[in-house]
Amino acid sequence: MKILIKNGHIIDPSQGIDGIGDIVIEDGKIKEIRGQRVKGSRGQGNESRTPNSELRTIDASGLYVLPGLIDMHTHLREPGFEYKETIKTGTMAAVKGGFTTVCAMPNTNPVNDNSSVTDFIIRKAIQEGACTVYPIGAITKGQKGEELAEMGIMYSEGCVAFSDDGNPVMSSLTMRRALEYSRAFKVPIISHCEDIGLSEGGVMNEGLLSLTLGLKGIPSEAEEIIISRDIALAKLANGRLHIAHVSTEGSVRIIREAKERGINVTAETCPHYFSITEKAVEGYNTNAKVNPPLRTDKDVNAIKRGLKDGTIDVIATDHAPHHRDEKLKEFDQSPSGISGLETALSLSLRLVHEGVLTMLQLVEKMTINPAKILGLNKGTLKTGSDADIVMVDVNKEYKVEAEGFISKGKNTPFEGLVLKGMPVITICKGKIYE
Repeated sequence: MKILIKNGHIIDPSQGIDGIGDIVIEDGKIKEIRGQRVKGSRGQGNESRTPNSELRTIDASGLYVLPGLIDMHTHLREPGFEYKETIKTGTMAAVKGGFTTVCAMPNTNPVNDNSSVTDFIIRKAIQEGACTVYPIGAITKGQKGEELAEMGIMYSEGCVAFSDDGNPVMSSLTMRRALEYSRAFKVPIISHCEDIGLSEGGVMNEGLLSLTLGLKGIPSEAEEIIISRDIALAKLANGRLHIAHVSTEGSVRIIREAKERGINVTAETCPHYFSITEKAVEGYNTNAKVNPPLRTDKDVNAIKRGLKDGTIDVIATDHAPHHRDEKLKEFDQSPSGISGLETALSLSLRLVHEGVLTMLQLVEKMTINPAKILGLNKGTLKTGSDADIVMVDVNKEYKVEAEGFISKGKNTPFEGLVLKGMPVITICKGKIYE
């Protein structure tokens, strides 16, 4: 089928496009971007079918037309935890949120630490996935931090990065070896930075609020110490290091200084780390329990500065769905995580509304930047690329209602919040989702 998207405000950082134009899609690929015209008024896009049934026309007047978003940090839970999420439900939630590519973290059951699990995820995604899924392999066997996993074989099977996310690699020698492999395979090692000696037993940010609530806290230093160590190891190994879910002011400063020294390090943060603070935990709200924990206003402001100046390269979701019964446990016993795919873009658009980022900068952090870090031929509207597109109404308001999530995970601290801006149509490899 041929698709014509008309009169949309096209933004594609990979080509420096920022203006009104048309996009022609044919056989699931971008065939052509036509011209740019005077910026039109903002309104609701309309759709129509032309008399030729082989051509579908979408009037995107008043909408931004962007490359499909890429989430380089998603927990799809399958295999092993299908009661929390499946590849099918997770990718459907992704498409609803404007994501056409997601990268599946390895903390499944069994752990994705071998080629058999990698192959299962890839095959399952082809059979049931609504969008493209790339597996991320474990750094160590069983994510135990002891013995390196079969990184070479897993890379050849399709893993695009390696991470023990959820668990830090506490052995400096093991992390050094992993970073040496990252240089050989030209893929990043994604580090979950947490000194478990400092964080042990902690369930929220350490400070006055944790003391008031009687909950054991996790100091910022638990994150910052391992970031400093891994940056030193990346320099030693000349490897490719990516820091996951940055949450503290000190972390931003350390990463900024490392980049200034020319060390090959990139970083991501998540919408909850620049949208809310530890105050969301008040009332023992388990939906606000994440790891690393929500921090302070000072940290939120530092994260925003890091996004603005390029210290933080990527906005990822860290989508971590849980069954509602698990989140109903006492705060100490409840698992960490937020179901984030369906609210990530709307929360991130706040940065544009606040003037922290331009729309072009935001799109970079959610498309071409993760694509470059992972070596993916995604996040672009270049001729011949997959027709992965999201159309966004930046002025449309809606209330977050978790029961309406497609994801099995209804765990969100944003319940009832009115957000401005949302995806209205997503096209993934030429297939239209509305």
